[in-house]
Amino acid sequence: MKKKLASVSLLLLTFAAGAQNMATTSAQPTIEKPAYNKWSLELNGGLNKPLRAITPGYSTETVSPFHADLGVRYMFNPKFGLKLDVGYDQFQERDDTPEFDSKYYRASLQGVINLGRALNFETWTNTFGLLAHGGFGVSQLSNDDGFDGKDYMAHGIMGLTGQVRLSNRVALTGDLTGIVNGRQNHNFDGHGVPTTGSLDGVLLNASIGLTFYLGKNEKHADWYSEENERLNQLENRVTTIETGLIDTDKDGVADLYDLEPNTVSGVAVNTKGQSIDTNQNGVPDELESYLDKTYVRQGSQTATNNTVEELINGGYVNVYFDFNSSKPTNASLSGVDFLVKYLKNNPGKSADIVGYADEIGSSSYNTELSRKRAEAVKKVAENAGIDASRLNVIANGEDTSVNKDSKEARQIVRRVTFKVK
Repeated sequence: MKKKLASVSLLLLTFAAGAQNMATTSAQPTIEKPAYNKWSLELNGGLNKPLRAITPGYSTETVSPFHADLGVRYMFNPKFGLKLDVGYDQFQERDDTPEFDSKYYRASLQGVINLGRALNFETWTNTFGLLAHGGFGVSQLSNDDGFDGKDYMAHGIMGLTGQVRLSNRVALTGDLTGIVNGRQNHNFDGHGVPTTGSLDGVLLNASIGLTFYLGKNEKHADWYSEENERLNQLENRVTTIETGLIDTDKDGVADLYDLEPNTVSGVAVNTKGQSIDTNQNGVPDELESYLDKTYVRQGSQTATNNTVEELINGGYVNVYFDFNSSKPTNASLSGVDFLVKYLKNNPGKSADIVGYADEIGSSSYNTELSRKRAEAVKKVAENAGIDASRLNVIANGEDTSVNKDSKEARQIVRRVTFKVK
């Protein structure tokens, strides 16, 4: 009899272990939609040089360190976008020339072309980029000594911005921009009138700065290569399919389509890889038939119940939890179902529900966590029709029987087990 009980225990243990690790959904390979950040904030500072519309005898330094620029940019896709920016320039005399102090303000709306993506920089670098920008705006020139009031004008603007990616959130930039003013009524020094016609002042800016990328995605459009991402996703898809075609439990159904990839060896399955259980009692028909022939028809129902009870009390039926969670994993809910069916078939029995935690964290916290896990399992059993008076919660705290430095071993002890009596 002991040999028979051992054989039955082994069969039920194999089935229970497979049920606890059963995958409830199959992995379906998909190609995700492009996901990249589109907004960025740009801050620059540097030099300026007015090239035209300067009164004879007046002059600025060859390059004047009085330029600043602040902008916000939105990319419609990795190649094209728009930016709105404001700029400030100050013009002062150079040594041995008449004094003047002018201030120039502008606001511009510009289109942006990501030349790095358009020219496929990603084929040779993921660090350097290049943007071209250009558009129109309005500007204002003021000089308290040269003329009264403000000189308002329109302007065209165009430039190139080199990029060095420091991280997925920040890029170092260097920019060279040219500005042409229209209908400028005063020279940049404020002491003369332009004589060049409709297009008057010409200004060059050279600056360095930082671009800050905004958004929740990993990459910004500046550095997102649609072709590379498409190829990566296709490669991942092929890998998923190759892995999914493996038939782990040798039941004739590939893991990709197998809803129960740990079926008991030799048990008949349906087209989804699930063991056939006609009466839905949690035991495959072939295994149930064996038990029925071996024990029930021989009048040994008590022996079978004792075997199931030994299996439960021996710790072979468990419910598992993710790290720091009191919610049972979906794949291990079959452990609760195993207990529920036993208690329903044995109304005179009750059960201790014993919770455990791994050693990560304080002992007091883990004891409380083990209690919450046991309470959660009790609630599932109650909702399945077991009276609360038949279920006793025990918080056993940390299980120190495994190597706490092993992630896999810690998963084993984050569990709830049962004692029926």
